[in-house]
Amino acid sequence: MERRDREPLVRKTSSSYHTFPESTARRLDKEYLRSLHNKRLYLAVFAAVLGNFSFGFALVYPSPVIPALEAHPSPALRLDQHTVPWFGSVFTLGAAAGGLSTMLLNDCLGRKLSIMFSALPSALGYALLAGAQGLWMLLLGRVLTGYAGGVTSASIPVYISEISHPGVRGMLGACPQIMAVLGSLVLYALGLVLDWRWLAVAGEVPVLAMVLLLCFMPNSPRFLLSQGKEEEALGSLRWLRGEDTDYAREYEQIKDSVRKQSRRVSCAELKDPFLYKPILIAGVMRFLQQLSGVTCILVYLQPIFKKTSVILKAEYDAALVGLVRLSAVAIAAVSMDKAGRKILLFVSAGVMLVSNLTMGLYIHFEPASHNGTVANTTLMSSASLPAEPTNYITLIPLLATMFFIMGYAMGWGPITWLLMSEILPLKARGVASGLCVLVSWLTAFTLTQFFLPVVNAFGLEVPFLFFAVISAGNILFTGCCVPETKGRSLEQIEAFFRTGRRSFLR
Repeated sequence: MERRDREPLVRKTSSSYHTFPESTARRLDKEYLRSLHNKRLYLAVFAAVLGNFSFGFALVYPSPVIPALEAHPSPALRLDQHTVPWFGSVFTLGAAAGGLSTMLLNDCLGRKLSIMFSALPSALGYALLAGAQGLWMLLLGRVLTGYAGGVTSASIPVYISEISHPGVRGMLGACPQIMAVLGSLVLYALGLVLDWRWLAVAGEVPVLAMVLLLCFMPNSPRFLLSQGKEEEALGSLRWLRGEDTDYAREYEQIKDSVRKQSRRVSCAELKDPFLYKPILIAGVMRFLQQLSGVTCILVYLQPIFKKTSVILKAEYDAALVGLVRLSAVAIAAVSMDKAGRKILLFVSAGVMLVSNLTMGLYIHFEPASHNGTVANTTLMSSASLPAEPTNYITLIPLLATMFFIMGYAMGWGPITWLLMSEILPLKARGVASGLCVLVSWLTAFTLTQFFLPVVNAFGLEVPFLFFAVISAGNILFTGCCVPETKGRSLEQIEAFFRTGRRSFLR
């Protein structure tokens, strides 16, 4: 009975409107375009993704700072081979705690207030980093900025997916990753001219801007309906879609979906494929995304470049990689609603596979005199060595890293976050998104913590070859488990998992 009731709804919400008379279809097409062009929606998204800008800024903060702190004159602030891994990895531990707390915050405070709440630990963390007088202040600052990043990475994709129009949800869903990349790029660029303390001061700016803008933005209509605030939800959707659109029709569809999922998830319900399948898909994607090695590479980017002695200075190489990453995410944002999610995931994983394999084989086979190392030199100690490439073959690590970051940013970077917010059922979206972020950052912490010891014990090529194997697994997982959600409303995606009928996604 439920299947028969849902099919007419799905056909009516498709963007082609072929089931309507021609005159009605023309009117709906005009309203559809007006909804897409409503600037208020894009303003709300921009306000939210400033949190991702701060997250990207804080994530790669160690890259230019580690070399400076290794040579710091004060023993209280000087990093050594034991403290560098903690300074690099403790951020992800804080992010895991942030993801865990978001399981509660998303459903209690709501998506918007959870994002705003993240500004408090973020601002305090940057203040500690800027005024650090000892190692404990550096580590606590990293934990707090990581905690804020965990909250925003779980809340912002959900907020954006719930306020977005289906026709631009792919593009807007890529905006968090674009802003995170832009934040990293700005950090690399500022690292060329600013002291490490002033870098932390600069990190306060997007945090304050985010809070100020979000004060004027609406909450998610779906969250408001789940709290029984119907008038406020209708006003929020009207603000997001525009007064002269058929927002009331979309409101009724959302209201119907929320009504059917008004109860909280019980343990018995977790056996329902409607719940556990999307949660498993989202969780495994977050796990595989981190296992591909992106956090390790971004955090230790400058030390890696100095060890492989690429032809440019490590600081400029890092900024160049950040620029390539930003360009690739922009390409993904434009093409996601046209090419689809799955094809970009395939291309992304394929590029990462080739890049990691190239990097690993280069390091393994290239003589030590070419990659600027000797047998007993560690990655950390090489960070203080001058880069003296002997020939242009040392461009290979730079190009391989650039292609890896490009591949990641085209698919497995933005799309895993987007799909997480798209496929998770509404009744479990707050808890499940926090769980996915927890899995993601615990994985990132483990990899970042053990990356340097593995490199020092077995060589830099070992982690890159491991990342290549994971990238091959990403291709298989995409083909077997990931659904295509391009152009579908969140209600249609939920109908697919509830019934198992692929007609809802065509």
